[in-house]
Amino acid sequence: LEGVKMALKVLKEYYAKEDKSHQAAQGAGEGIIGLLEVVESDFTKGLAEMTATEESAQAAYDAETKENEIEKTTKEQDVKYKTQESKSLDTTIAELSSDRETANSELSAVLEYYAKVKERCIAKPETYEERRKRREAEIAGLKEALAVLKEETAFVQRKRRGSFRGTLSAQ
Repeated sequence: LEGVKMALKVLKEYYAKEDKSHQAAQGAGEGIIGLLEVVESDFTKGLAEMTATEESAQAAYDAETKENEIEKTTKEQDVKYKTQESKSLDTTIAELSSDRETANSELSAVLEYYAKVKERCIAKPETYEERRKRREAEIAGLKEALAVLKEETAFVQRKRRGSFRGTLSAQ
């Protein structure tokens, strides 16, 4: 762009002289000057567009960079808080597991005690076989007692003569 401006300046100065030696080439010189002015205009326009595009891209880059920094900071804080929460939950799990083990051991002891009490306190129905055997044993015992009583003479009663209290007796 600077080179084009310099060329325009030199050509304008050259053709602006009163010297007639360049009179014949003046039409071609004006064409060249016109062409260089168009080139200068195009270069200036292109440079302005490139500058605007570059500034826009730089602004977008800066905005994206700032957004990324904010997002990075946010995620780092999230990681920090999630780590703390995880440690807290691990501690809670350990405590609750310990409490659960204690409760389970207490439950086992209570159930064991209940089983012993239940065994002693709750009546169990007898089966038919058990009742039959018990009755047969009872009947056999009663028959034996009857036989002993029949054979024994020691239990024979004699008539007693006596008085009852409070009555007169004639002995």
